[in-house]
Amino acid sequence: MQKFLQFFNTRATPQSQPIPGTTQVANSAGGFAWELDVWSKLDRFLVLGTEGGTFYVKEGPLTLENADAVSKAIEADGLRVVNRVVEISQAGRAAKNDPALFVLAMAASLGEPEVRKAALDVLPLVARTGTHLFHFLQYVEGFRGWGRGLRRAVGAWYTAKPADNLALQLVKYQQRDGWSHRDALRLAHPKPPTAEHATLYRWAVGKSDTPSIEGSGIALLDAFVRVQAATKESQVVDAIVTNKLPREAVPTEWLTKPAVWEALLQDMPLEAMVRNLATMTRVGLLAPGSDASKLVSVRLRDAERIRKARLHPVKLLAALVTYQNGRGARSKGDGWNPVTGIVDALDSAFYLAFGNVEPSNKRLVFGLDVSGSMFGGTVSGVPGLTPGVATAALALVNAATERDYQLMAFSTKLVPLNISPRQRLDDVVKTMNQVPFGGTDCALPMLWALEHKVKADAFVILTDSETWFGKIHPAQALQQYRERMGIDAKLVVVGMVANKFSIADPKDARMLDVVGFDTAVPQLISDFAAGRN
Repeated sequence: MQKFLQFFNTRATPQSQPIPGTTQVANSAGGFAWELDVWSKLDRFLVLGTEGGTFYVKEGPLTLENADAVSKAIEADGLRVVNRVVEISQAGRAAKNDPALFVLAMAASLGEPEVRKAALDVLPLVARTGTHLFHFLQYVEGFRGWGRGLRRAVGAWYTAKPADNLALQLVKYQQRDGWSHRDALRLAHPKPPTAEHATLYRWAVGKSDTPSIEGSGIALLDAFVRVQAATKESQVVDAIVTNKLPREAVPTEWLTKPAVWEALLQDMPLEAMVRNLATMTRVGLLAPGSDASKLVSVRLRDAERIRKARLHPVKLLAALVTYQNGRGARSKGDGWNPVTGIVDALDSAFYLAFGNVEPSNKRLVFGLDVSGSMFGGTVSGVPGLTPGVATAALALVNAATERDYQLMAFSTKLVPLNISPRQRLDDVVKTMNQVPFGGTDCALPMLWALEHKVKADAFVILTDSETWFGKIHPAQALQQYRERMGIDAKLVVVGMVANKFSIADPKDARMLDVVGFDTAVPQLISDFAAGRN
């Protein structure tokens, strides 16, 4: 008897072949998966970016691929694109704001007139700091020139800010990407809404012959000028405490003094505090039992402070991995002795950054892809944070919420993960690094559950969807599980890189594709598993 089914089978097709009758396409690993629609591609790009590329695709080609998807989305519905950019950026759902600024620049340049206007109108909502503005200007000049609309939008960025906030932008973010406030103001020509704004504009463009007037913004500029000329540590400390000067306003030679850092810490924004933990430890301000260490720990355990700061869990995870190592991934300078209490506080902050997640109260199986491709490239361009390591951290957030779950790691084989949400995150990362990895078979979690008669209401697969190794596609394995177990199980695919592939069948309403490390993901998974959406 000829083995026809060996060559043509719609129920158990090798992953190196497309499922007959479907729209599957070849992925970058030589297997087959479904291609995302432009809106899912847009979300992946906005949340994950393309910095660092992936195991299979370098940063340049991956960026071109995503930019093409963004262009198609703008052509299809540019206003929807603009609204999505604002939504994700404002909610702090992405680790970096650069993709949002890049997409906004594309919409402000390539869209229809009403789309270009809408994109420029929301510029202050997406470009919230001077650095954001300079990044946007660098991006937008790659697509268009300085017309009336762009001048108006940039001018509005300056005029809409209260004088004290504008002064902070001027001293904290003086130049980036070859741009300065002087460049932007001279091109935009905004009309100052107050006399204080007029003074700030003149200072920014280098005109020092303006009369001195009172105002909190002017006071900050005066303090900045005094600090640049300071010859005593006490003068620097006094200016920082009195006027709440940011670190960027302090000359480099004073940033080795513990007293200066202690003054800066009192009003330091949370994200800046996290970025400077290593430096404050190196200079001796943060030490076991010190008042500064206690203050840092309290702030890192403040959920409301984290929410208001839009402090993304990727940044906290990166800070945790770097700080507890005692040396930066790219650093050639001196290391530091990490303070255990601060490491613990960073671990707590990581979980808090996702907010309060309501459990699904369903039976869940988490499958963590630890194949070779998951350990190439980076998540959001963070050195050392590979998609493989990030999957462990993200799965642990869900595990800390759910009551009935199993964690499994898979590549060509499947291995139970003996980790607990009670473990500290750096311990879990070490455990993940010990799991052997090889090729990718994303069907393994469903096959394992079927073989062992494990009852699951939903499978959650964290992967790059570069699956190619198995004898059956994940969607087919799920269908077999449903039929043989009598459970209409769901599948959530968590995409950990900004490629265009998914193992979720877009025609199956009980399969969901989401973006890894979007801060909304844990609740989305819970809601989908529970049937709340």
